[in-house]
Amino acid sequence: MLELRNISCSLPGFNLSEISFSVAKGEYFILLGESGAGKSLLLEAIAGLGQVKSGSLILDGKDITHEKIQKRMIGLVFQDHAVFPHLSVKENIAYPLKGKKLSNSQKESIITETAFLLQISGLLNRKPSTLSGGELQRVALARALVQKPKILLLDEPLSATDSKLRSELRALLRQINRSGQTIIHVTHDFDEAVSLADHIAIMNQGRIVQAGTPLDVFGNPVNAFVAHLAGIRNFFKASIAQHNGTNIAIAGNDVSIVIGDYTKNSSGFILVRNEDILVSLEPLESSALNNFQGTVLDIFPARSGMEVLIDIGIILHAQISSESAAKFKLIAGKKVWVTFKASSVKLITSE
Repeated sequence: MLELRNISCSLPGFNLSEISFSVAKGEYFILLGESGAGKSLLLEAIAGLGQVKSGSLILDGKDITHEKIQKRMIGLVFQDHAVFPHLSVKENIAYPLKGKKLSNSQKESIITETAFLLQISGLLNRKPSTLSGGELQRVALARALVQKPKILLLDEPLSATDSKLRSELRALLRQINRSGQTIIHVTHDFDEAVSLADHIAIMNQGRIVQAGTPLDVFGNPVNAFVAHLAGIRNFFKASIAQHNGTNIAIAGNDVSIVIGDYTKNSSGFILVRNEDILVSLEPLESSALNNFQGTVLDIFPARSGMEVLIDIGIILHAQISSESAAKFKLIAGKKVWVTFKASSVKLITSE
């Protein structure tokens, strides 16, 4: 297990401040955040490439805060692969084994086993200049894995790949993790994080702002930054009160939204996921307590289906299928109804 205890380090004009989290053996842990959040700096500190100003790094009960890179039992794969262009694929993979007390046959066995796992056995005699981006990424992964690291660190490993290759590499990374390899993976991509992570830590401006399982973090974001990162667009400042025994959030120009959560006479923020909002041409017969007529402002393709912007006094983003959009003949200016449950409205009382 890896434990970070109040880790702080700095670069000119930027600081990582009191970072604390733990990664269990065999876990796939994602550090998610926008560019400049400090994710790569933190990864380098764990690897031993960056100096820790204060705090401790504990790996399997041993303090490695000031341990030499070579003795940390940590593998690192950079975003740009960083393979040696003058060496063959086999020589690149074998490079970390130099100086190890292993026989030639043992080294050959490790290289063969790792190349098979990464599906690059047929590339061993090739030079990096002849490889595709996906093949280079596999070579970089193989070179890190031959060391049998306790932790594998990945710095934006999929950022420069197309969608087909990205899907293939995600499957490969899941396979590596299922083999028992502990992984810490840095990314700015929400979909990547959700598809791979056991646990996620959200970074912003050198700090961890929320951590937990993907369901915990994205189902209950603690602030607007996390909600935005999760792709939640329906995020509104609201005053919270009770009216005739019903919990109400008042957002925008006096739009009253029924909520399930309640904090007595407070102010805060409410959020509703796009996919929790139903769109119809007539009012729906439903137990849902939030029903509003609004005007379509825009409609455009989204990750899944179509996204519709609807003005009900506040602007809601709803997600519908392409088939429904065609059936309803939705265009800007059309009147529609939106419906969502009180339980679909999440309340955040402070930032």
